[in-house]
Amino acid sequence: MTAASSGRTVPGMISNSLDAAVAQLTAAQSQAATDAVITIRGLRKRYGELEAVRGIDLEVHRGEIFAFLGPNGAGKTTTVEILEGFRQASDGHVEVLGTHPWRAPASWRERIGIVLQESEAEPGLTVRNCLELYAGYYRAPRSVEETLALVDLATHADERASALSGGQRRRLDVALALIGDGELIFLDEPTTGFDPSARRAAWEVIAGLRELGKTVFLTTHYMEEAERLADRIAVIAAGEIVAEGTPKTLGGRQLAEAQISFTLPLGTAARELPTGLSDRVHEHPGGRLVLSTASVAADLHSLSGWALDRRLELDDLEVSRPTLEDVYLQLTSAKKGS
Repeated sequence: MTAASSGRTVPGMISNSLDAAVAQLTAAQSQAATDAVITIRGLRKRYGELEAVRGIDLEVHRGEIFAFLGPNGAGKTTTVEILEGFRQASDGHVEVLGTHPWRAPASWRERIGIVLQESEAEPGLTVRNCLELYAGYYRAPRSVEETLALVDLATHADERASALSGGQRRRLDVALALIGDGELIFLDEPTTGFDPSARRAAWEVIAGLRELGKTVFLTTHYMEEAERLADRIAVIAAGEIVAEGTPKTLGGRQLAEAQISFTLPLGTAARELPTGLSDRVHEHPGGRLVLSTASVAADLHSLSGWALDRRLELDDLEVSRPTLEDVYLQLTSAKKGS
């Protein structure tokens, strides 16, 4: 009869169980470490007496689009330049693709791609020439033709880069960041100055990077862009991270009260609304009434039943929750005022 069948536990069994548990924990920790493409702990950057970045912590996971938001002067650009290896941190731990960016070897550069906020086309070169030139900087570049197709520039391959439209030029910038087939792409304000159509086309290209298995670190001032593209968002203000989460949960957005807004027909006053609504409704400029509520279904039921009983139409009835921009402005203004 074995120890297991007799119900007894022997030292060897305990040892084996502990070894298995330790192995599982080590594997989990190793997987977590592998999954972190960017790790920041206690990052600080000082310029004389000015502390631009004040001990921030961040982690960006492999394969996600991570949006880094903040007003001008918040420390956003300084942080990104440290991650890209262009600026040295004053204090703290920074690791990008397993390496300290400031001390990274040339081989590390081949694993990242960077789209700057502003760039100039190479004088006299066609789109294809530009990609061929940049491809020569890498030991194992992506195919030029494949890269042209990815950013929808195949039909413009033989046009001079300087003659491209703003949206086409930005797609070329993304192509130049992709030609090295890097793992991590930094996108700094990629759609600044775009018209709505060009911006949405660029979003499709950026979203496609996720499908290629790339990790994207995005900075933008367009809240709709962050909401449409990002898996997670961090907001920096006055050198500190003030919120982090998904577009739907950032700053407790999912818990915020909804607003029911409507305009009453002429001759109808807010005091005539059902009890429980009339004392909570607020009139905004133009006569529009706004009701903040944590019980949307119940309040809508009460309001619509009241309107039906009186044969009234509430044609402009709307239900909304705080937008990402509302949350962002609240977070950054609160920090500014503190």
